[in-house]
Amino acid sequence: MKFGIFIDLQLPRPWQEGDEYKLFQEALEQVALADRLGIDYVWVQEHHFLEEYCHSSAPEVFLAACSQRTKNIRLGHGIVAMSPRFNHPARVAERLATLDLLSGGRVEWGTGESGSRMELEGFGVDFVDKRAMWAEALQETAKMMRLTPYPGFQGKYFSMPHRNVVPKPLQKPHPPIWAACSNRDSLHLAAQLGLGALTFAFVNAEEAKFWVDEYYETFKKECRPLGQAVNPNVAMLTGFMCHPDHEIAISRGQDGAQFFAYGLGHYWRDGIHFPGHTDLWSEFQKRPVSADQKLERERKKAGMRGIGNPKHLIENFRSFETAGVDQLILLQQCGSYQHEHICESLELFAAEVLPQFKEREAKREKVKQQELEPFISEAQRHIQVPELMKEVPPVEAYPLIWEKLSSGSPQGTPDRRPGMTAFWQMQVSGKRPKN
Repeated sequence: MKFGIFIDLQLPRPWQEGDEYKLFQEALEQVALADRLGIDYVWVQEHHFLEEYCHSSAPEVFLAACSQRTKNIRLGHGIVAMSPRFNHPARVAERLATLDLLSGGRVEWGTGESGSRMELEGFGVDFVDKRAMWAEALQETAKMMRLTPYPGFQGKYFSMPHRNVVPKPLQKPHPPIWAACSNRDSLHLAAQLGLGALTFAFVNAEEAKFWVDEYYETFKKECRPLGQAVNPNVAMLTGFMCHPDHEIAISRGQDGAQFFAYGLGHYWRDGIHFPGHTDLWSEFQKRPVSADQKLERERKKAGMRGIGNPKHLIENFRSFETAGVDQLILLQQCGSYQHEHICESLELFAAEVLPQFKEREAKREKVKQQELEPFISEAQRHIQVPELMKEVPPVEAYPLIWEKLSSGSPQGTPDRRPGMTAFWQMQVSGKRPKN
């Protein structure tokens, strides 16, 4: 089983000048440390306007910085918000390819719809359209990275003419694609579409096995790829804090993991938010203890399985490995976690926990590939590879078009035809040139 770390860039109030700078610098140090320690992946969220819960609104910039501080760790978008209102598909293709080139082919392309009202309405996205937007944009973005030139597209949610989208990624035809999955329905869809499943739901090992089995059964029987390649993988998220003393690990890690869950509830389920004013951390600390909340905390204990001493982590993580989980993502930065505690935790994990899994990983991956090979081959037969354009129409520069228009118009006589300078002025000012 592989391991990743999860960068959410949470910043609870109260805020002081320089706090965001410190947050970002420390997170970069944590990624560099994870790379040196042999951790396989880093996943960085994209969210917008979610104060305190996630200040990672430009993950492509953060990951580019990571690419120059690391050598081996895979750089995961966890996720790119794929609606064209958030990110135009051509810009997504350009950013992914650029990052892939900068990193030597280490990009993982996590995708998602985004689901909070703060974000969707902030960018003018209708909730009922978000999945269709995701699918349309993902499919076309994948084509842009493969085709020279991209033939253009007339869709429901975005359109563009034929263009050669450059640069192209180092990984062919594009980086591995994942989909954010918060429930079994979205997990099932990811398998049907040949996408890796990034499961952002805290489940125990028994539930994990059920999810993994369902994913791979669906992949084997129903896969019709949405991208230009398939990526059969299941990754799951767990809370994380490791310390030799089990109780100290819990005292350091419990609030952060619970704040992560509290923030999810606030922005996605039952929160009333006043942008720029709501103090989420204060509300979290003052939350009433009721019978219902006690039951909710019991449910979320699955997210605490990565919080404890090395023995506790090994025992719990092995149960996920046995369940068939391909990657366990450690929620190592959340709430009020201290940077030095995070680094100590990662170092202890790498020294005493990670070696227990590394030795089996290569053998397990080989067996998995052999088992899935016929199903991957079958799925790849269904990839919709678009035909290359037989004739590529020219795209003339504006002045050439303007010259033709002016010379062909009734007023296009030598004494009344606007000059090129006038046309450039029209482009800048938006006003028609004077004859």
